[in-house]
Amino acid sequence: MILYLTSSPTGSYRSDGPEDYRGFNPANDMVKNLREDWVDHARCLIIAADPDAYMQNDEMRFYFEKVLKETGLDISGLDLCDGRNGVETADRLSDYDMIILGGGHVPTQNAFFRKIGLMERMKEFHGIVMGISAGSMNCAEVVYAQPELPGESISDAYQRYIEGLGLTQCNVLPHYQAVKDDMLDGRRLMEDITYSDSVGHKFYTIPDGSYLLQKNGITELHGEAYLIAEGQIRQICKEGEVLQIL
Repeated sequence: MILYLTSSPTGSYRSDGPEDYRGFNPANDMVKNLREDWVDHARCLIIAADPDAYMQNDEMRFYFEKVLKETGLDISGLDLCDGRNGVETADRLSDYDMIILGGGHVPTQNAFFRKIGLMERMKEFHGIVMGISAGSMNCAEVVYAQPELPGESISDAYQRYIEGLGLTQCNVLPHYQAVKDDMLDGRRLMEDITYSDSVGHKFYTIPDGSYLLQKNGITELHGEAYLIAEGQIRQICKEGEVLQIL
């Protein structure tokens, strides 16, 4: 399996500005690396984060089919997995060469993955997996479900650590450039919540345009990245650089 864990592989989160590229963001050689790993007439699947958001999921499938083609990646089609066909599609993962795990609310997506038995089925998948935001976060063995919605950071019932797909040992936190100054439940998302949660843990936080690449037993960060651990943050990789972490 080849794993691309992205923050956003296309535009910038919370930004309406036009991009100077079509298709996937070519920054930090992501498109170059994807093309090297690609197979002709690739059969692709996108798995939604919210299984019941049918209209949104259909729009997402159409959008990413366009993105794949604009990137110049040869595909035979892009199927969608959501609440309408979850278990049936998960049973056919071996039919696909590339799987995209969509972005959204981490616990909601995680519950859907559990419902369709994706954890077990992914063990036999040997193609490319691209995580987007929540999809990247849920690839970890133990997922850090960073609080996101009002009330989550102060709820005793909210689980911040949940079982993930087990595809990587790394916890990725996306959209750093957009969320680093966010407030949640009257506290600073990063300094007051996430830094405290990092005691005994490691989180790799990346802005849009950076990604983690796991291939042939090697795990690398591509582009700007920061390590949050033991209540502190430090930059460990710069734009245009590559850092092997495992």
